[in-house]
Amino acid sequence: MKKTSLLDAFEVNKDKRSIIPVSDYEIFEDKELLDELRTRIIENLIDSEIPESASLNEYINAEIDRCIEGYDLTNLERSHIYNLIDNEINGYGPLTELLKDKNITEIMVNGPDEIYIEIDGQLIKDESVSFINDEHIVRTIQRMIQPLGRTIDASCPMVDSRLKDGSRINAVIPPLSLKGPVITIRKFKENIGTIDDLLRMGTMTPYMARFLEACVLGKLNIIVCGGTGSGKTTLLNIMGSFIGGHERIVTIEDAAELKLLQEHVIPLETRVMNYDREGEITIRDLVRNALRMRPDRIIVGECRGKEAFDMLQAMNTGHDGSLTTLHSNGGVDALNRLETMVLMSGIDIPVKAIREYIFNAIDLVVNIERLNDGRRKIVSISELEGIKDGSIILKDIFAFNTESVSESGSISGEFIRYDFYPKILDKLKQKGIVDIDYIFENPGGKK
Repeated sequence: MKKTSLLDAFEVNKDKRSIIPVSDYEIFEDKELLDELRTRIIENLIDSEIPESASLNEYINAEIDRCIEGYDLTNLERSHIYNLIDNEINGYGPLTELLKDKNITEIMVNGPDEIYIEIDGQLIKDESVSFINDEHIVRTIQRMIQPLGRTIDASCPMVDSRLKDGSRINAVIPPLSLKGPVITIRKFKENIGTIDDLLRMGTMTPYMARFLEACVLGKLNIIVCGGTGSGKTTLLNIMGSFIGGHERIVTIEDAAELKLLQEHVIPLETRVMNYDREGEITIRDLVRNALRMRPDRIIVGECRGKEAFDMLQAMNTGHDGSLTTLHSNGGVDALNRLETMVLMSGIDIPVKAIREYIFNAIDLVVNIERLNDGRRKIVSISELEGIKDGSIILKDIFAFNTESVSESGSISGEFIRYDFYPKILDKLKQKGIVDIDYIFENPGGKK
């Protein structure tokens, strides 16, 4: 006798697969009955014991037929049931169709009947998808992370990893999560976008785009900052695309999301601890190693810890043109967080010296936000003007000025360019970038 598990891999008969997407759940009248049948079939399969000689595929189909026998189901409803079970076996259960939907950018499971999705920057509760119970959620997590060599249980109740398609999965279960198992999936973007996409969406103006391109070509050190889901990685990738094809680029990420098309790109990815709590390779380890790889550019997907000091050290010792992102609520907050990260590295340096180190290393801070109406905007592009009373002074070159908010929540505003000649232009001229003065010729221009 052998124990059957829905984690075993096999295929439900192809002729019984659904002819409609699971997402078209709303067409059914008796949704409660379909949920009840789904639950009964799954629970029966989990607890089943099958003779060694039995065909697993045939047994599963027979079990489904037995459970729906006597119910007056339409052909569409029967196909829907088979599709649900197929998703349990060959996919990721209730999340299968959500992961296939290219319009969905994030999936959040807060409980069996509490699943949220993000579409076009807006969070929506998906009433058509549900789990049976908390145990069903945990089984789905295990199915997603087992091929990655990861596990989740009471002794290791948190996992952060990347699915085969590049999507990022974070899962937390009790005792860390007080309301039960929680899943957050950031979908992998097959096409991360171009500068034209950002211009079309109104994320920035053509003048801002040309200025950023000049700053990248001029090998300035740039921080892209913003909140969760604001578009930092997308903007970083687009700015990275401005780098010349002759340069050697080393990218460093926790989970590889950047998709640079230049020929000479060396992508590095961190490694988590194994089952024996050994073998971890951190971003700091990779930054230190990248310095030995003769890079023309170092791009760190997100700076959030002790690696900040090593990155600043690289910027201050000839590795110009470095790019990174930083989670923050604005430009000033980004620099404050960078200061804190350097202190976390354990280096015994006075705070005043750290601020001078940051000022000498960073040239530009680009702050991107996701507004309340879901649209993403570069709300400021700022240069580091100097240090006053011990604090680094940021001076906005471009900014987005919110003018009004409609009853529907839509935000109206305009991009502005401040009336001064940025010091950063002199540095660009020294690097041979001399064709952007026209952007700053007309005072008061709304660029």
